[in-house]
Amino acid sequence: MTTTIIGFPRLGEFRELKFATEKYFRNEINESELQATAKELRRKHWQLVKESGVDEVVSNDFSLYDNLLDTAFLFNIIPSNVETSPLSSLEKFFALARGHQSETIDIKALPMKKWFNTNYHYLVPKFEKITKVKINSSKIFDEYQEAKALDIETRPVLIGPFTLLSLADFEEGISAKDFVNDLTIAYQDIFKELKVLGAQWIQLDEPSLVTDLSVEQKALFLDIYHNLLNDKQDLKILLQTYFGDVRDIYQDLIQLSIDAIGLDFVEGPKNISLLQTGFPADKKLYAGIINGKNIWRNQYQKSLAILQQLPTQNVVLNTSCSLLHVPFSIENEEFPVEVKKHFSYATEKLNELVELSEIVAGKSEKLEKNQALFQQERFTKDPKVEEKIASLTPESYIRQPAFEKRELLQRKEFQLPLLPTTTIGSFPQTKEVKQTRARFKKKEIDQKTYDQFIAQQIDNWLQWQEEIDLDVLVHGEFERNDMVEYFGQNLAGYLFSKNGWVQSYGTRGVKPPIIWGDIYRTAPITVKWSKYAQKQTNKWVKGMLTGPVTILNWSFPREDISLKESTLQIALAIQEEVLDLEKNGIRIIQIDEAALREKLPLRKNDWYSEYLDWAIPAFRLVHSKVQPQTQIHTHMCYSEFTDIIPAIDQMDADVISFEASRSNLEILDELKANHFKTQVGPGVYDIHSPRIPSTEEIKTTIDAILAKVPQEKIWINPDCGLKTRGIKETKASLQNMTAAAKFARKELLIHDKK
Repeated sequence: MTTTIIGFPRLGEFRELKFATEKYFRNEINESELQATAKELRRKHWQLVKESGVDEVVSNDFSLYDNLLDTAFLFNIIPSNVETSPLSSLEKFFALARGHQSETIDIKALPMKKWFNTNYHYLVPKFEKITKVKINSSKIFDEYQEAKALDIETRPVLIGPFTLLSLADFEEGISAKDFVNDLTIAYQDIFKELKVLGAQWIQLDEPSLVTDLSVEQKALFLDIYHNLLNDKQDLKILLQTYFGDVRDIYQDLIQLSIDAIGLDFVEGPKNISLLQTGFPADKKLYAGIINGKNIWRNQYQKSLAILQQLPTQNVVLNTSCSLLHVPFSIENEEFPVEVKKHFSYATEKLNELVELSEIVAGKSEKLEKNQALFQQERFTKDPKVEEKIASLTPESYIRQPAFEKRELLQRKEFQLPLLPTTTIGSFPQTKEVKQTRARFKKKEIDQKTYDQFIAQQIDNWLQWQEEIDLDVLVHGEFERNDMVEYFGQNLAGYLFSKNGWVQSYGTRGVKPPIIWGDIYRTAPITVKWSKYAQKQTNKWVKGMLTGPVTILNWSFPREDISLKESTLQIALAIQEEVLDLEKNGIRIIQIDEAALREKLPLRKNDWYSEYLDWAIPAFRLVHSKVQPQTQIHTHMCYSEFTDIIPAIDQMDADVISFEASRSNLEILDELKANHFKTQVGPGVYDIHSPRIPSTEEIKTTIDAILAKVPQEKIWINPDCGLKTRGIKETKASLQNMTAAAKFARKELLIHDKK
């Protein structure tokens, strides 16, 4: 069997793209220097894939920021205010990615959403009435030719038209149907140019096909592809899906005049039964059997069992999805050999594909070695953890008294003004903060020196928060490297990589910790600095925790037990931390569940039975034992929550803050429609952009919130934490936010008096 991948990580082995792009943002290098770095990374990655023995190499999977934004630029789906601006093409690209603010130009960034059920975030293109779809970029052609100049034949990758239209926004009065013809012609023009350049194949990624498809969506897909395939210029087409199965469209798919279909057998096991109803002999099957989202070694025997069930011999071994979602190489880690041998990053997954191909060809020694690996016990289970899980009862997940009684008690306890202001938790992690933490980790400074530094940071920011008159303060999280890793370092059962970076969005990389064994808390995690901060001020300071579902979803999970069991282990550990904070005088505690939606099944029928029925109770378990007067906050970002509002209300938090500014506060209508009981803090400005919103802009946003949510239910806060922002923009934005809240508060008081 031949082998291939869907895509490869692009940040670079040591995050070279991140650092070069950030230098470009700071004007430390020019565009040509940035592009040179990008070109060198592409060369390295293509040659790595080819030299691994993988047969089919892909191109155009690389991006300076986001592939969907690349696709929007390719087809001229650019907002008119950006298109007509005097910015260069690359400046327009980055303006839509992160905003642009100067004396004469003010561009807001595009909305950012989660890429299906992953921790990657894409930018949402918007079609306007005046959008003229046409080829507007040569990127896909340039990168194909780059590889060809290296004597590497590639299969260019492009997000397919159905997924592009499914994920895009549309100006009011227009819809996807209005752009089918022009988009079809533009894709055919791509085919034509690639064929002229000598390409043999193109990969059209259509992950939207694994979601629930309505009759209208199926009709749209078929209309697009029947027209598209009328003139494919003799270019062979691989229609690639991932993240699930194609049950709603399979019979139509196999009838299309495409040359290959890519299916995921890791997250889409139902694809096996679909195939067994018949698969065309004239098509190739690209079988996704190497997990592109987790870092454990592939168990070859299980993959071989899948291959044996496939009713065709015309199979190409593939990854289940792009390797974008895993780190670069295990060789850059310092784990002991006995640990390292269980892991497989992107580079190692290339080798797994090749080894599986060799095993299918009859080389049994590699299968035997793999079988021996999986016969070993990795770790010793902890019976105490098992006993705690077994002892949970339905009452363990219920907080008393009910929300309405708690709300009255808390209003009396905290005496906060109308529209109370706060932030989500973190403040800028400056170079000085990061360097000091690194020096402490390397034992270049002692505990006392480090503690003095952290205390000074907290003191400075507490004083500043008091100066601008924020109502509920935060300590800033200067001691924390990451909202998951920091907690994992005090939980048994976790391992931490040195270079396990994965792209989250743009230049943002995360380093997910690895759940190796049973989880329990080994020591208090946040009490020291939360207690210190509260003693420095007469205002309330929030304790800041990461919730169990987010800790699970932003880790590489075990594959030997269920996600539910792992999450409950984490929930019990975080419950201990909540109770310790409460005992030490912290009366407002925020338990972030930023990634609540991340593992939500892509099909609605599975939402509760496979996820929400245990994820929501796991959150409730964390705070079920606190006193009624203790106020529990949570925060959610980066995702679409409008369709799971009832489930979020069932979390039984007292206050929930949402990312909302990039999505134009769309969530508010759903809150109102569902009679949402929880107090809410919809983000009033976008922290993922360096632009500074004016007081007037934020006041307009607050007025929009007041039009949809009762005033006594509203909190005023930014979209998310501020660790990635600069000090200047952070302070200016928060000063404008508090000023806007005070203006709105004053107007409400005047109105109430009337």
